[in-house]
Amino acid sequence: MSDNINKEKNTPPLSCLIAEDNLVNQKILTRFLNKLGLKPDLARDGLEAVEYVQKKDYDVVLMDIQMPRMDGLKATKCILNDCKLQKSPVIIAVTANTSEEIKQMCLDIGMKGYISKPISMTILKNALQQWANYP
Repeated sequence: MSDNINKEKNTPPLSCLIAEDNLVNQKILTRFLNKLGLKPDLARDGLEAVEYVQKKDYDVVLMDIQMPRMDGLKATKCILNDCKLQKSPVIIAVTANTSEEIKQMCLDIGMKGYISKPISMTILKNALQQWANYP
């Protein structure tokens, strides 16, 4: 039996980017995605996330909101509006800020969804299924 859930269903795995500055959160998200059969790349801030997206086509970006150098909101605006990509990734906000104002800001700038920290495996999988066509 394959450990890659996507291969079992004969679908290519999603290409994922985690944009997260906190080491613990990086490890948790990476572990969860690995368990789902995905091998994410890791950007440590919004500026790095923009650079990664310009070099590789990602299906989904899990974007922290508060990061150094460039926050997740600015990075999302840049990715969706300024980068002139052939295919824009699905961007899902991942943040500890659960205010309705932040949730609405995320959606208004083009993020497809919002996950609040702490993240569970079930919530992450449901988000990927709902917004990124994960099987």
